[in-house]
Amino acid sequence: MTAPDGPPRLTRLTFHGPLSESRADRLVARLAAGAPATVLDIGCGWGELMLRLLAAVPGARGIGLDLNEEDLARGRRNAELRGLADRVDFLAESATGTGRGPADVVLCLGAAQALSSLEPPGHIPAAFEALRGLVAPGGRVLFGDGFWERPPTEGELAAMWPGAHAGEFTDLAGLVDLAHEAGFRAAWIDPATLEEWDEFESGYRADVEEWLAAHGDHPLAAQTRERADGHRARWLRGYRGVLGLAYLTLVPVG
Repeated sequence: MTAPDGPPRLTRLTFHGPLSESRADRLVARLAAGAPATVLDIGCGWGELMLRLLAAVPGARGIGLDLNEEDLARGRRNAELRGLADRVDFLAESATGTGRGPADVVLCLGAAQALSSLEPPGHIPAAFEALRGLVAPGGRVLFGDGFWERPPTEGELAAMWPGAHAGEFTDLAGLVDLAHEAGFRAAWIDPATLEEWDEFESGYRADVEEWLAAHGDHPLAAQTRERADGHRARWLRGYRGVLGLAYLTLVPVG
């Protein structure tokens, strides 16, 4: 989006989540070691990690599913620039009940809600059940989702998103238990660091904050400022240091 329409959208982010370059390299290397032929990315956004995995495994093919057309278009442009366009499809499709599997690697990074219509916390077990049916025998699932680093206080919950409650997430051990109950073993457990979170949150907001500084009299400035201030308050007064995110490399039980 250009200045007359509002701020640019997420141009400062490489990944749509708290993920550093070094961690991304490790995740891709682990998944590429199995020489997957097919990759399915649930709620892919622009599919950065999927594209890196395809680049690391010559001949592998990928499918990314998302409903955000702007993100999908960004993924297609990136695939074209990297010479991967003939090996990946970015599809505007719901992942709920999808028949796009099974795949050798299934990515579901912050997108558990895309696999069912259940509200938290029920969406996590439902996501694991769906993923169990989408991964090929001997394949891998890379699952990223939230957990409580510690029990949130009432004040912290009140400062988070509307309706936030302590039962919305488990702790990290509980998240891994849910994966095991669904028929997986967690080969690798990688919690995001606070530094990764802060980098993501700042990158998420940077376009908007710089646009507001330069376009304070724009017709959209007031509502944009309200949204930006609300997001910053939820982060700094609510979930910073309380909400974690773990990347679980899951192996389906045979």
